[in-house]
Amino acid sequence: MTGQKLARKDDTACFVHQLIEKDQRARESNALNDFNRIKEDQLPHDGGDQQLGATHSRLLTKKQLSDMAWGVRELSKRLATLRLKLKVRVVFLLTKAHDEDLISNTRGVAEWLLSKDRVTPYIVYVEETLKDNHRFDAKGLVAQEPSSEGRLKYWTNELCRKHPNTFDFIITLGGDGTVLYASWLFQRVVPPVLSFAMGSLGFLTKFDYDNFEDTLATAFKDGVTVALRLRFEGTVMRANARDAASDRDLVQELIGEEADNDHTHKPDGSYEILNDIVVDRGPNPTMSAIEIFGDDEHFTTVQADGICVATPTGSTAYNLAAGGSLCHPENPVILVTAICAHTLSFRPIILPDTIVLRIGVPYDARTSSWASFDGRERVELKRGDYVTISASRYPFANVMPQGRRSEDWINSISRTLQWNSRQRQKSFKEWEANEKENEKENEKENEKENEKEKAIGT
Repeated sequence: MTGQKLARKDDTACFVHQLIEKDQRARESNALNDFNRIKEDQLPHDGGDQQLGATHSRLLTKKQLSDMAWGVRELSKRLATLRLKLKVRVVFLLTKAHDEDLISNTRGVAEWLLSKDRVTPYIVYVEETLKDNHRFDAKGLVAQEPSSEGRLKYWTNELCRKHPNTFDFIITLGGDGTVLYASWLFQRVVPPVLSFAMGSLGFLTKFDYDNFEDTLATAFKDGVTVALRLRFEGTVMRANARDAASDRDLVQELIGEEADNDHTHKPDGSYEILNDIVVDRGPNPTMSAIEIFGDDEHFTTVQADGICVATPTGSTAYNLAAGGSLCHPENPVILVTAICAHTLSFRPIILPDTIVLRIGVPYDARTSSWASFDGRERVELKRGDYVTISASRYPFANVMPQGRRSEDWINSISRTLQWNSRQRQKSFKEWEANEKENEKENEKENEKENEKEKAIGT
């Protein structure tokens, strides 16, 4: 992988500029090396600490978690100024397999990638369900382009989970839900994702499908700009069976006993999520009782339909519907919003990404709760169970168009959500002009009425 800055002052007589350019080149080289380490599952870590690849982020010390989060943020800032020239050979295609129109579009992209006109003989993976799909017509595609024999392959969920480094580049065709599905498939390392907008909203889909040939040709030849979006690691923790369970207290267990190595819970599955983790009442007719912890502190107990813990990317999803704040995706924060809280005083809060949150069901709760991860893998949380939520060391590499990313996000919320849309207030001059026009119209109406009365009188 190589990197190329769009503009430089290589030949300058200014000593200060020479030093700046030297430092800039060093930082570019470091950014590219760090991005390669993400793909190799080796994020930078403190030499004196345990290697981060060997443990979950929820088990890191405060210093380790802070260093990891800081490293990802710094890498994201550096990548924002670079155009990465990727050595792409294996391309992963993702679309809605049940949408017949999108299947035709997927075939078009696959046909373009497999064409003998391409300089690089790309290997293209499509979903296994398309193998016998008559609309995709895999056999006809290979017959049409004999050079593609052996280069059209099929991916499965297991392949994505166990061998994510098989793929160099991901292309999605659909809406934001398709991008979320890509994040769900790649639970650890995520290759760069370029998304074509073929859905209804488009916060994550930045490219127009009508120009896909030019977009892909430019991306593979000139490089891409990558934004690293924060993901969460969510782990379900189950309460260990004990005698006299009715006397157990979740608050005491999480900030007391476990600190003394008296483990009261065990992990039961971890998930990398891009949007949000929601703990709610599920099918129960009554409200949920939910305990919220941050690091080693008990924050509060909430009586509500549920709690939504969102990434900055997910701030425009369920978090928004629940009354949470809109948040720019580059902010390193955790958004916590109650869903229909039975109180007048609970307000959404924004926490730093260096906190490990724990959302649990107290032992004296009337009912269990349910947790969902990016709207998938719905899991029941029984009394005493909880979910840990922390910043993931596996960010989501989202390919962005060239230009100002902040402006792009503002345009997205204005276009899709009609953010701050209202009729503009009139100036005093305009108001006075309208008043005069109204007066003239009223005078004309009065004259017409007077003429009618005179006509009736005669």
